[in-house]
Amino acid sequence: MIAALAALALVLGLLALLWQSQERILFQPPRFHEPPVETGRASYRASDGQLLASFLVGNPQTAAGVLLCFHGNADLAMWQLEWARSVEARSGYAVMLAEYRGYMSLGGRPTYSTTKLDALAAYDYLESVFGIDGTRVAYFGHSLGSAIAVELAEVHRPRALLLQSPFSSARAMARLIVTPPIAVIWRAISRIHFDTTRVVSHLDVPVSVSHGKRDRIVPFRMGLEVYDAARKKGRLLVVEKAGHSDIAEVAGEEYWNWVTTVLDAPN
Repeated sequence: MIAALAALALVLGLLALLWQSQERILFQPPRFHEPPVETGRASYRASDGQLLASFLVGNPQTAAGVLLCFHGNADLAMWQLEWARSVEARSGYAVMLAEYRGYMSLGGRPTYSTTKLDALAAYDYLESVFGIDGTRVAYFGHSLGSAIAVELAEVHRPRALLLQSPFSSARAMARLIVTPPIAVIWRAISRIHFDTTRVVSHLDVPVSVSHGKRDRIVPFRMGLEVYDAARKKGRLLVVEKAGHSDIAEVAGEEYWNWVTTVLDAPN
């Protein structure tokens, strides 16, 4: 009896710890020591008053369109500026690199619910300042950012979705990192409800996926699951020797062809 109670207490303790720390596991703002980038920086507020920022490359009003981008959980928008310049040079699209609260120099704490507010605020900024609507906006998301981009697409339909190293659902990812007994009840205790495969299955938006076969963070099979689930399929790019964060470098021109072909496709 004592052993059973001790085991129960241990399980309950683990569940309580997961309840408190699950979003700290998901969101991992990196420490950085670079001076803040000011060129192209745009500031605006979410609907709850939180001050946010993004970086703009190119002119949204005169560009062929705008690619609104959401980065992964341990990344920063400012670290994607070189990639964004390549996108603009090759596609003619302006690029908006959206940052989340709690990242870089921004205050607040990132959570599942606040990512929705932050993504909506980025879209609203494009719409209110530049008059850009979904007919001229495509969304890009890497890893965690792919789930955020997909959920934004439920609210504001873009012309296309470009998902790089996407996971199928938060629940599926949890099964990879928690023990089987906890995985069984994860759905009941989790506050994180990203379900990318479910959402893309009913979106009337072309969904394009790129994924590296050597990805050790998000299994390659998840990228295929997302693509297979999409109601409207775009282009699939499989990169044999790429991992989680080096698809562009490993694939080279094949990667940039994937990006530009998706953005050039008719709406």
